[in-house]
Amino acid sequence: MAVKLNLEMRHGRPRRECSDCQLCCKLLPMHVPTIDKRAGERCPHQRANVGCNIYPSRPMCCQVWNCRWLVNDDTADLRRPDRSRYVIDLMPDIVRMVPGDGSDPIEVHVVQVWVDPKYRDAHKDPALRAYLERRAEKDGMAAIIRFNEGEALILFAPHLTGGDWREHYMAAPTPGFKGLHARMVERIAEKLK
Repeated sequence: MAVKLNLEMRHGRPRRECSDCQLCCKLLPMHVPTIDKRAGERCPHQRANVGCNIYPSRPMCCQVWNCRWLVNDDTADLRRPDRSRYVIDLMPDIVRMVPGDGSDPIEVHVVQVWVDPKYRDAHKDPALRAYLERRAEKDGMAAIIRFNEGEALILFAPHLTGGDWREHYMAAPTPGFKGLHARMVERIAEKLK
């Protein structure tokens, strides 16, 4: 199925639509008790070729989430998430790295990329690597390739290393993981109370 492009333009580019892509509804590790959606599992309200069955009344965390491909922000050369097997989170995050030499921890701003664990090498997509290299050059950002809430790979583009791509695998990078998106949703919910 071809990517459905709306004729409406946004910032001089055709506006993208989710169409039948629902990868974010599976990959993002949010446990949403109100709809019985477990972290990293397919949402029970997904319907094939339809989308979200409860879209008008979906929870706040679903309402405020968006993927980078959808907003078409420097992603023209990337395939739709369900075809590339990864979702670039619109929200960056910060990773705290503790050097082995005992020096002070370093906070690194990262682009978050959620990879379908069935396609663990999806992060090697040349178009994604080109995108991540642009983020490194423009914003000084590394990337965190997340396979689930407890397993990730920190990826440094050549611009940050002065040469090659560097990968640092972490089996449990963030115990009790709560990404920036989840923290933001909690703050919004608190303010609405």
